[in-house]
Amino acid sequence: SRSGRYIRRRRECTGCEQRFSTIERAILTTPLVVKQDGRREEFSREKLLSGLRTACARRPVSAGDLERLVDRVEYHIRQMGRLEVPSQMIGDLTIEGLKALDPVSYIRYAIVYLGLEDLDAVRAEIDRLLEEREKEGKEERGAGLREEKTG
Repeated sequence: SRSGRYIRRRRECTGCEQRFSTIERAILTTPLVVKQDGRREEFSREKLLSGLRTACARRPVSAGDLERLVDRVEYHIRQMGRLEVPSQMIGDLTIEGLKALDPVSYIRYAIVYLGLEDLDAVRAEIDRLLEEREKEGKEERGAGLREEKTG
């Protein structure tokens, strides 16, 4: 691939001479995930993808978007160079990426990840997200005005 994360090969079966493709991906070691209760388990890309697929069900988020988000999370935890990473760090990286990707999926994921237990907590999180987006919009509009004045 262009990203260098996997290799696609065309092969031919020696028995039936049928051509097929294989995709090879390097198995890189990732740190152990330390759960809230102290248990340790291997980082599971598939487990993270599964949770994201659930949060993004029937939303305009492509499988490629989810793969890229998991790639970024996985890359970040590898780059830390630690043997163990708290599950909260993985959750924080994931939820921040999801917030930028799709706000509705973010809220779905936040309900579980942040433990939002009632409608008031969900409403407060939605209000916080809307305030954040409004603030970012004002900053972007302000930057555009500054560029016009100097240009």
